Amino acid sequence: MFGLTALGTFHTAISLVAVVAGLIALFRDKAISPNNLVGKIYIWTTVITCLTGFGIFRHGGFGKPHVLGIITLVVLGIAALAGKTKLFGRASRAVETVSYSATFLFHWIPAVTETSTRLPLGQPLLSSAEDPALKAATGVLVLLFLIGATLQVRRLRVKA
Repeated sequence: MFGLTALGTFHTAISLVAVVAGLIALFRDKAISPNNLVGKIYIWTTVITCLTGFGIFRHGGFGKPHVLGIITLVVLGIAALAGKTKLFGRASRAVETVSYSATFLFHWIPAVTETSTRLPLGQPLLSSAEDPALKAATGVLVLLFLIGATLQVRRLRVKA
């Protein structure tokens, strides 16, 4: 299906669960939190997405998607550390919130890349992951993340 292996199909399915959980958390709670069920689903399916991604080598060997998986796991670790300790002082809550949101952005980068270079079948929207239109789409995603993160931090300051 869509040129995916069994591992690729599982990876895609679990990443879709993570994205849906992330959307629910962000729209409902304005943040991804490990303190509720939807947040826990998001975090664990994101971890599984990263781990399964390490076994996918569509473009040869170890590449940018694998690096993004490592970065995602590190940022999840930073978020958990910020949420459980005061390592970041007064900024701990903001570091936790923005870090979880950053991992949500990290889901969208390969999602847009893989979708636009695979679909529609037989004549994908973009010819490769290096297409300038894809770089522009990634820029839009980063801008949306920055706007969202700013709103989240402002919301945290109002609560404090």
